[in-house]
Amino acid sequence: MGLHEMISAGLVRAPGVWDGLTARLAEQAGFGALCASGFAISAALGYPDAELYTMSENLQAVRTVREASTLPVIADIDTGYGNAINAARTARRFADAGVAAVFMEDQRSPKRCPLIPGAEVDLVDEVEAAGKVRAVKDAAGDMIVIARTDAKGDDALRRAEAYVGAGADMIMPVTKTFSTVDEWAKCREVAGVPLMATLTASAWTEREFTPEVMDQIGVRIALLPTQLLMAVSGAAQGCLQRLAAGEPPASVSADGMDHHAFVDMIGMDEIERQQHAYLPAAVG
Repeated sequence: MGLHEMISAGLVRAPGVWDGLTARLAEQAGFGALCASGFAISAALGYPDAELYTMSENLQAVRTVREASTLPVIADIDTGYGNAINAARTARRFADAGVAAVFMEDQRSPKRCPLIPGAEVDLVDEVEAAGKVRAVKDAAGDMIVIARTDAKGDDALRRAEAYVGAGADMIMPVTKTFSTVDEWAKCREVAGVPLMATLTASAWTEREFTPEVMDQIGVRIALLPTQLLMAVSGAAQGCLQRLAAGEPPASVSADGMDHHAFVDMIGMDEIERQQHAYLPAAVG
C-alpha cells in the first residue's frame, strides 16, 4: 500500500531512522512507513541538528534507508537548502530517489532546532516561504509535500493557509507552534488539509497525542523522530562506558543482542540463498 492510500485509511506512524540498520529494524517491528529524520541523520554524522550537513549527504542517507527497506519514506529536507530554486532541485532529487513524501520548514538557512530551550528561530517571509512550497510542489511529481511551520499562534495559522494555497498537501506544526490540542484543531480547520505531528521524545505532543486525539484534530501522520535514536544512543553509551571501565567484554555482551540473532535479523540467510542460486558451486 502506498503512502497516499495509508493516509486515507487511517493514522500512519513513522519512526525516525537514519541508516539501513535502523530502517530494517523498524520494518521488522511492524511499522508501515519510515521517517528519514534530519535530527537523527545529523546525529549519525556526529553533528547537532543545525543544518550542518549538505543536501547530498542527506540524500545519500535517504537512499541507504530506501535500499534497506520496502516501506514508504517520509524525508526531512530541512529548509530546502536555499531559495525556491534550490528547494525545487532538492525535491526533484528526493523524488528521483523514490521518496514518498518530504517536509520542508519555513526557517531561514541555516536552521535552528526548535527543541533547544529558549531557541528563537528566524523565519522566511510568508510570501517567500509560500513561493518555496509552490516550487517544491511543482517539482515533486507524485511525492506528497508537507509544509512545516515554526511560527506560533495566529502567524502559524496564516502561514498554514498560505502554504496550502501554494500547493502543500499537509501541514506540519512543530511542537512549539501550538500549546493546546484545541489550537491544533483550529489549524486543521483553517488549513483544510490533514496535519502531520511530531511526537518527539519528551515533548508535550508525545504525552497528549493519543490516537483518539489525533483522529479528532485531523493528524494523519505521526512521526516518532527521536525515540529510537535516544534508545540506541543510551544503550551504546552504557556499553562503551562499561568496556572503557575494564568490565569483561563477555559480561557486557551478555546484556546485548545475541550474535546469532543479529545475523538472522540482518538477513544473512537471504544472502546465503542468493549465493547458492547465482554463484558457481565450489570445486572440491
